[in-house]
Amino acid sequence: MTRIHGDRLLDRFLQYVRIDTTANDATDDYPSSPGQWELGKLLVRQLEELGACDVRQDAHGLVWARVPANVEGAPAIAFNAHLDTSPETTGAGVRPQVISPYSGGDIVLPGDPSQVIRVVETPDLDMMIGRTLITTDGTTLLGADDKAGLAIIVEGVATLLEHPELPRPELRIVFTCDEEIGRGTQHLDVRELEAVVAYTFDGPGADQIDVETFSADLATVTFHGVNIHPSIAKDKMVNAVRGAGLFVAALPRHERSPESTEGRQGFLHPYKIEGGVGTCRLSVLLRDFDTECLDDHAELLRTTASQVERSLPGIRVTIDIEPQYRNLADGLRREPRAVDYALAAHRRLGRKAKLSIIRGGTDGSLMTEQGLPTPNLSSGQHTPHSKLEWACLEEMIAATELMVELAAVWAEGEGNPKPEE
Repeated sequence: MTRIHGDRLLDRFLQYVRIDTTANDATDDYPSSPGQWELGKLLVRQLEELGACDVRQDAHGLVWARVPANVEGAPAIAFNAHLDTSPETTGAGVRPQVISPYSGGDIVLPGDPSQVIRVVETPDLDMMIGRTLITTDGTTLLGADDKAGLAIIVEGVATLLEHPELPRPELRIVFTCDEEIGRGTQHLDVRELEAVVAYTFDGPGADQIDVETFSADLATVTFHGVNIHPSIAKDKMVNAVRGAGLFVAALPRHERSPESTEGRQGFLHPYKIEGGVGTCRLSVLLRDFDTECLDDHAELLRTTASQVERSLPGIRVTIDIEPQYRNLADGLRREPRAVDYALAAHRRLGRKAKLSIIRGGTDGSLMTEQGLPTPNLSSGQHTPHSKLEWACLEEMIAATELMVELAAVWAEGEGNPKPEE
């Protein structure tokens, strides 16, 4: 097994997380934050310095690169990670701390001692004693989602180009923007990758292959009321905010909600409300592993809207539903090697992979829907989107080893010769 430069991988990661790339869904700009341009430019420089080919940052901020094959006849494969971080917690002024080695116990974060990564709430910590952990200082998120993926792929490229004896097909690299707000593939045509499969490094822990995701729609529920000065409102005002409140209260809380579901159970999730007396808008996520069940969730919204209209005379409720992404499993069936070769790469490394489902989506969901089968792989991230986020360097090293081994498996697949001398 080729040794991965862990210190160099860590340095890359720490450099990336210090750049604020928080996605901003309040703008239509793409990418939605200037830090994504900044990080993309840095990645272009680093990939060029490593000797990658056709490196560029396109007009939409996406970063592209190519690593030539050293095996003839092997199909090209692609790797993906995203530049942005979640808007749920600020990514400005990230001050990571490195704990090496982790000796066990709760981790008090120095920038805000009230923020504590507790073992009882994070049982994965029990398996991390003796390893190197990277945390936030408690005032921001860390950004391992998905800067761990970026560091893994760049270090994987470095390893492969430094070791020409390692077999590889042609590799296509693409780093996307604004994945966290559902726009990751908005300006990506997967046909440009000219690959048979792709892999995203955007998953938790180690040795997991995400082979199913939710199918997802976004519902925008608009309440149309009548606004008039409160002093003369009797029998005239129709309060859209009140209508929205009735609507949310009528949605199920003990079933079909994120708080009450797990595993393969779907949900409706009202997560954002804005507006006033005249007009009020509510955003609701619809999620289910069974794509057909999204229609059932939408019908429940329509039934609830009718109830509100009957309960609050004069209110009018309209519902617009926008498809977001579909279950990864639907597209992976078209190319079984996408998962089979990932399992084989784990076995060749002496590791056992776990096929897992993810109660969310990745750029891989949309890339698969576009016709490029794209499983999601572990990248050493834990507790993402929060001030308690942390990452494990050894798991990131393991992911980089997996990228190198995946290249070998695809290069040496049935009918492919060994590397050129």
